[in-house]
Amino acid sequence: MEVADMAIDSKSMAEGGKEEEEKKNRENEKGKKKKKLGGIKTMPFILANEICDRFAAVGFHSNLITYLTQQLNLPLVQASNTLTNFGGTANFTPLIGALIADSFAGRYWTIIVGSIIYELGMISVTVSAMLPSLRPPPCPSQVNCKEASNSQLWVLYMSLLLVSIGTGGLRPCIVTFAADQIDMKKTSVASRSWNFFNWYYFSMGMATLTALTVVVYVQDNVGWGWGLGIPTIGMAFSILAFVFGSSLYNKLKPGGSPLVRLAQVIVAAVRKRRVVAPEDSGRLYENKELDADISVNGRLLHTDQLKFLDKAAIVTDGEAAGSAPPNLWKLATVHRVEELKSIIRVLPIWAATILLVTSSSHLHSFVIQQARSMDRHLSHSFQIPPASMSIFSIFTMLSGLVLYERLFVPFARRFTGNPSGITCLQRMGVGFFIHVIATIISALVEAKRKSVAARYNLLDSPKAIIPISVFWLVPQYCLHGISEVFMSVGHLEFLYDQSPESMRSTAAALFWIAIAIGNYLGTLLVSLVHKYTGQKSNWLPDRNLNRGRLDYYYWLVTGIQVINLVYYVICAWFYTYKPLEEAMDEDTEPADGDEVPHKRLNGAKGSREVELARSETA
Repeated sequence: MEVADMAIDSKSMAEGGKEEEEKKNRENEKGKKKKKLGGIKTMPFILANEICDRFAAVGFHSNLITYLTQQLNLPLVQASNTLTNFGGTANFTPLIGALIADSFAGRYWTIIVGSIIYELGMISVTVSAMLPSLRPPPCPSQVNCKEASNSQLWVLYMSLLLVSIGTGGLRPCIVTFAADQIDMKKTSVASRSWNFFNWYYFSMGMATLTALTVVVYVQDNVGWGWGLGIPTIGMAFSILAFVFGSSLYNKLKPGGSPLVRLAQVIVAAVRKRRVVAPEDSGRLYENKELDADISVNGRLLHTDQLKFLDKAAIVTDGEAAGSAPPNLWKLATVHRVEELKSIIRVLPIWAATILLVTSSSHLHSFVIQQARSMDRHLSHSFQIPPASMSIFSIFTMLSGLVLYERLFVPFARRFTGNPSGITCLQRMGVGFFIHVIATIISALVEAKRKSVAARYNLLDSPKAIIPISVFWLVPQYCLHGISEVFMSVGHLEFLYDQSPESMRSTAAALFWIAIAIGNYLGTLLVSLVHKYTGQKSNWLPDRNLNRGRLDYYYWLVTGIQVINLVYYVICAWFYTYKPLEEAMDEDTEPADGDEVPHKRLNGAKGSREVELARSETA
């Protein structure tokens, strides 16, 4: 009997071991399948979506000032403010889209829904451009024109609103979703010979260049029906391209509402404001299982800044005795506390970009009007469309990105030892400075344009072509392109790198929120300048730019940018980069005795290696 029981037990154990082995094999196969997701192979689909989207957006936005002033007969300041308010709204909605993506929807579905809403908006505005009943009568002379009616403007505004809502789902998620597909840990980035954000911007630049040459030409020479219809078709292709790659994407699980987590840390810190924090930061609360979904690539380490927030991670006697999961409104992990600290540290740097946008938000609209009054002929029969002048900025940016990565980074690396050549903050600072120089040149060129108009008695002829080449505008366009290489790419990379990984869509939204706030402040600035600079010698007149003082406005903008540059340098000087303990790859075997498969980049407090790592990063 005992022998039979032993035989049964042996058989059961063998079957149990076999089941465990089969389960382990299934998990391994599942893990291998998961590992195959993402990677470079997904880039054609994601970038095709973003390229078509950027082609549509630029083709739609770049020449819209001409549509508003020439087709809807709006005054210059009203048209410029309409565009700036639209831009502000389109750059504010990404915050909502980012919170939806990070909280529950995920980036993939947020992109899909946002793209569809965007397409509906573009279809609406294209239909309004094709139907004569939705536009005022043509006014070639631009004198005593009948402006668009309220009903016609409401059609335009509803179309722009749909486009703005759709933009909210695209802008914060596309670049972060693309970055999710490749290994963005610092060790992997340092070992690569290419920078993801440089090549992302390069792809966008190529799409922008195509839109500025093809679409703008069609708008000015064929008609606005086709001129807006082509971007609408391009947006439809972007949706199809993205959906085709769905089975290849690495779709990260949302980590829950980031705003709720930040609020929990603040509430817990306030509740424990009278509790004395331990001198040893190692005694603060940590829970790797609890933070697993929001620290896939590594945990944030404790820092000595904003120590008041550390109180949220103090473990009281009652909390230490309990075995149940903690109430996160009373006790937060160090990682969650450091998430809040990271966001707070980023905000002063982020705020510096707001005034930059404020000062430059209307420059594009005004430069198009300048170009329209200048000699744009390349031959007797062909002249450059005013909005296509931006191709010089795009050409400069595209060539600048390649030269930056292939020449500047290796050269700077010899002196700094930084794999990226210079830090994101240094890169942004160079962009700020170049932008100031570009605005100074804008003021000088406008003074030159007006002096030529006065010489030929054309100051009172708003439709006349002034005998000065439009290529006088090229230097400022080129400088803006160089500034883009340093400022915009550095800013986006900074926000992605320094934000908590579970809030990267939200961080990308901050990039666009800065533009939104800057656009609204830009509208306020232009409105105040227009209101208080008088009627006879208004700096920004409604119809006749030749009688304006646009060069004075450029000098005002230059002063704002200089003050902002000083502020930025101070903030960058005192900024501290976030310390991160990066997670090892799954296929890396830990050494004997290692309990946690983590690799410490910026170690614990007091470590000499940490200080060296921090100094090298900064």
